[in-house]
Amino acid sequence: MQKEPVHTIDKSPVEKHVAEPVSQAQKPNAPKAKMHKVVVRSFFDVINGNILINRASLKQAPFVLFLTGVALVYIANTYFAERKIRQINKISNELKELRSEFITSKSQLMFVSKQSEVAKTAEMMGLQIQESTTPPGKIIFNHSEKQK
Repeated sequence: MQKEPVHTIDKSPVEKHVAEPVSQAQKPNAPKAKMHKVVVRSFFDVINGNILINRASLKQAPFVLFLTGVALVYIANTYFAERKIRQINKISNELKELRSEFITSKSQLMFVSKQSEVAKTAEMMGLQIQESTTPPGKIIFNHSEKQK
């Protein structure tokens, strides 16, 4: 049997383009659409619980548990590091306060222990102490005299 040639009416170029089915090579979104279907199907498998029945997913269970453990250790380490940073900042601020208090106390002590300030304080207390007008002398001690 011979096929009779099919006579078609000539269509305009626009009608030809619309009427012809688009091949896979011409579809720019073909891989994206296929990937989208796979992702959606996988998502619904997780929600439905079908992933727990699938043998391939059961083989991956130890690896998934390992990744979960690593994620938990990572989160715990982050919290630990943040807590240490807060402690360091708190101790640093306390150190700054203590250092400034030390400098203030030291400067007050230096001022109060000056000879003129000691004399004023002694006079205010009623003590009859006078400043020495002679410079201090050097005391010399001979070790040889001590041995005798």
